[in-house]
Amino acid sequence: MIRRLLPALPLLALLLFPAALSPAWAIDRPEDLLPDPAQEERAREIGRELRCMVCQNQSIEDSDADLAHQLRHIVREQVAAGRSDEDIVRFLHDRYGDFVLLRPPVNGATLLLWATPALALMLGVGTVLLLRRRRPAALPQLSEAERRRLAEIEGEAQVGRPASREGGAA
Repeated sequence: MIRRLLPALPLLALLLFPAALSPAWAIDRPEDLLPDPAQEERAREIGRELRCMVCQNQSIEDSDADLAHQLRHIVREQVAAGRSDEDIVRFLHDRYGDFVLLRPPVNGATLLLWATPALALMLGVGTVLLLRRRRPAALPQLSEAERRRLAEIEGEAQVGRPASREGGAA
């Protein structure tokens, strides 16, 4: 089986090669990066906390969408200008709302987002417990009359099979 798959390995490697490079494609051009490594790392940390509104489940650091590139540029400009992390996040939050934050604050509008996983878990556990409670622990045993009737049915089935196979009367 493995020998039949060996000819396909080079093709598989060729198809997977672009996927291996995809994180490298998301990196900004060198001229977009900050000259100070400490500031660049700080900008990246801030970017990891901000959601790409195009990709929705990626940070702006992980996304290669145009909007994410623009937001990374804004973050780097503000880091270079000396603004604090909180000021930069607040600046983007004021323009895009809670959705720009990968970890939105707990408030009335986002309470359902935070509570849904816990509610789903409680609902699942409750359903399992309810189903286990309704199911009998063991099947009831057959009564003596039911056992005799079952033996009769099995006996009739045993007697009927050979006769029908051997061409006996119907």
